[in-house]
Amino acid sequence: MADDPKKNAANKEFKKARQAEDGKRAMTEYENSAIASRAKTARLKALRLARDAELAAAAAAAPPPVVKKKKAAKKKEEAE
Repeated sequence: MADDPKKNAANKEFKKARQAEDGKRAMTEYENSAIASRAKTARLKALRLARDAELAAAAAAAPPPVVKKKKAAKKKEEAE
């Protein structure tokens, strides 16, 4: 019975150390995930801006569409 308090204290210290290690590991994973997310967002933004610039250049280089004018409708005269 004399070993129980010592054993309990040792278990508590071990548990605290393990929890601290788990906390550090979780924080590292969170930070790595945030870094990866920011990198992915930056890559997608660059792709979107490149696509938009390409579309704008293509629209500027293309001739404006020809608008066809409709002919005036002829009125039917009523013959009485």
